[in-house]
Amino acid sequence: MNILMVLIFVSGYIAIALENKLKVNKAAMALLVAVFCWGFNFIENFPPDEASLHNLIEHLGEISQVIFFLMGAMTIVELIDSHGGFKIITDFIMTRDKRKLLWAISIFTFFLSSVLDNLTTSIVMVSLLRRLIPDRDDRMIFASMVIIAANAGGAWSPIGDVTTTMLWIGGQVTAGKLMKLLIIPSLVSLLIPLLYCSLSIKQGTYPDSSHSTDSPAQHGAKRVFFLGIGSLIFVPIFRAVTNLPPFMGVFLGLGIMWVLTDLIHQKRDHLKVPMILTRIDFSSILFFLGILLAVAALETAGILGSLALRMDNYFYNKDIIATVLGLLSAVIDNVPLTAATMGMYPLSSFPADSKLWEMIAYCVGTGGSILIIGSAAGVVVMGMEKISFGWYLKKISLPVLIGYLLGIGFFLMIYHVIYG
Repeated sequence: MNILMVLIFVSGYIAIALENKLKVNKAAMALLVAVFCWGFNFIENFPPDEASLHNLIEHLGEISQVIFFLMGAMTIVELIDSHGGFKIITDFIMTRDKRKLLWAISIFTFFLSSVLDNLTTSIVMVSLLRRLIPDRDDRMIFASMVIIAANAGGAWSPIGDVTTTMLWIGGQVTAGKLMKLLIIPSLVSLLIPLLYCSLSIKQGTYPDSSHSTDSPAQHGAKRVFFLGIGSLIFVPIFRAVTNLPPFMGVFLGLGIMWVLTDLIHQKRDHLKVPMILTRIDFSSILFFLGILLAVAALETAGILGSLALRMDNYFYNKDIIATVLGLLSAVIDNVPLTAATMGMYPLSSFPADSKLWEMIAYCVGTGGSILIIGSAAGVVVMGMEKISFGWYLKKISLPVLIGYLLGIGFFLMIYHVIYG
């Protein structure tokens, strides 16, 4: 039965990877894989006893925390975007010098993605690049740096990437130690390809198009922007003070923003939360739900535990295992990869803020930048700017790999200095 579950999971994952060719939404495949995997779990213990049902309900409770968090955060970000709030921060980028602009865009993306999710940050920044960079060849380099910076920025923040959010909510990492240990390695993983790309661009300036073609910000844009960003930043603080799950902090911020937008938009229904909810990408949320449930089924069946033992016997070293997982994330979506890892190594053996979890957060988060298909940010930018897989592999992948490995070296050094 376990073999059938593995075959279904692998087949479903291949179908998810080939979404564009098959023309079947990945959320549909993830949900089918989840149902079939749990179905085989129950068949093996037919009729389902109370323990089997309890396992499903317990996993669903843990997964729902991630789902609710994403729903709240995505709504807040969409509220800001619908008001034109991101124009407030992009207007601060004034330089027209090519290399200075590349550095400004990259550093700005790095820190912005630590507050927003890296996917949203990438969309915002590539939209900005289209107004600032007229040359397509240069814009592809800028867009590639946006991918790298967004993934690196999301890796050191508990709310910057789905994988770090999963580890944070699951209790594998805490916000303070995650940020302290990973900000420098993440920055290193950005700076190496940034130095390389800045030398790839010829010196010069772009014509001053300013932002004259931008649509004006909506009424209340500044209030919505600052309240929204403040709400997201406040989530780790709220958890530390109240010990409530992170999704409660997001719900607090969303509730306050909902009241604010209802009050300031008495007759502007298109800027109110009910209308904003129609713009949320619920197919992505259902994809996360399906894939996490499927991985939970593999964990319940003991498949992930067996896989962990085999990896330990083969590599002998958890640092090497984490490094390999990061390289795999360049090919395999980091959400199921992280979920599988969480199932392979229980908290009873590897408690919160263990070296393994911190290193996995870095490796899986930044390793996805090695190939353009290795992260959601990369896939979206690939579609927006029509960047080919081959071009990215030839021009960008090697410096990203070097930055990734150097970042691991910095992480190990920092961890050794702090914890001995």
